[in-house]
Amino acid sequence: MENQLTHEASAFINFRNYKFQDSKSHGYRWVNLKHLRIPAESGGAQELLAALIGHEQFRDDYAGGGVLSEGSRHGPYWLRLVAPDVYEAVSRERSAYVLRGWVNQFGDVPAALEADLQQEVFDRLAVADRIYYLSGLGDEAIHDWGRVHEHFHEFVLIDRSAGRITLLVAADD
Repeated sequence: MENQLTHEASAFINFRNYKFQDSKSHGYRWVNLKHLRIPAESGGAQELLAALIGHEQFRDDYAGGGVLSEGSRHGPYWLRLVAPDVYEAVSRERSAYVLRGWVNQFGDVPAALEADLQQEVFDRLAVADRIYYLSGLGDEAIHDWGRVHEHFHEFVLIDRSAGRITLLVAADD
């Protein structure tokens, strides 16, 4: 199914683009979303996760290198160690709780940023059929310079009614 996933769009929310009262509050935090079209006759969640992992857009170290078609890293992890079974199915409430805690770790965010996060992140969580959280990889999966991210949260949102799978990464470095 890898070749059947089609990258449609991406969104990047950089916290530095918003005015915070305290310059230390934003740090280097951001949210990256990659939307891929899934075929109408797609398989189950595990098959979709495998297709996503095999897709070129998944080969991103999220540290400035961008998508590398022959890349060996995914975020802080070695790509070869990321598999569908390391994703945990989570509820909308749990995923929103994790992300809201990360967003507000230094206090409330500016209204403009909150509006963008609501539209791009929280509204998408609310309509997803299934949500998966990357977990359980352990220290052995972290690549040679993978600790550049202080926090790294990755969710996969499956929205069959929209025919879309979204890779959502929220991190700071």
